[in-house]
Amino acid sequence: MVTFSFERALAGKGMGRVAGVDEAGRGPLAGPVVAAAVILPADCCYVLFQDSKKLTEKKREELFATLTGMGIPIGVGVATAAEIDAINILQASLLAMQRAVLELAEPADFLLVDGTFAVPLKVNQQTLVKGESKSASIAAASIVAKVTRDRMMSEYHALYPQYNFQKHKGYPTSEHRNLLTRFGPCEIHRRTFSGVRELLDP
Repeated sequence: MVTFSFERALAGKGMGRVAGVDEAGRGPLAGPVVAAAVILPADCCYVLFQDSKKLTEKKREELFATLTGMGIPIGVGVATAAEIDAINILQASLLAMQRAVLELAEPADFLLVDGTFAVPLKVNQQTLVKGESKSASIAAASIVAKVTRDRMMSEYHALYPQYNFQKHKGYPTSEHRNLLTRFGPCEIHRRTFSGVRELLDP
């Protein structure tokens, strides 16, 4: 259950700007990994924000509009498919998170990070496994990251309509795999991922 208890406890220790950090897009065969960092105000209606994976696309869009309309610090970071291939998906995810935190209009006093790996920054932080189900700030970040990435993939659909990115967003669905076999990888496919590298010219 999503709570605001981590944020309140940290605020009680003098850390008022607690940023939730999460990413979207580790599993797809194509496109970037996108991370977000969000600092929710103490008086927010935190129960609104839930794990993005448990929300419909319409609800995610509504909450994204709510978050961006609150005038709060929100940072977004992206690591491209080329960067994923160069440094691996874990390091690219952490790089995207680092970029998201650095994009915040106000520096965070503390980071609540989804997962088991800390963001490579000299900021006090705590990792939380399945954090988007425990911390409202991480849940809010998961919504921003997911909506931002989905919109990017819809834009890529206009460039590469043969893959139908607007539907599967680059995830390894049977449709995507069939289209990938038919047309071969494009510039935004992750060449080091199984399901793509086998289709590359030797």
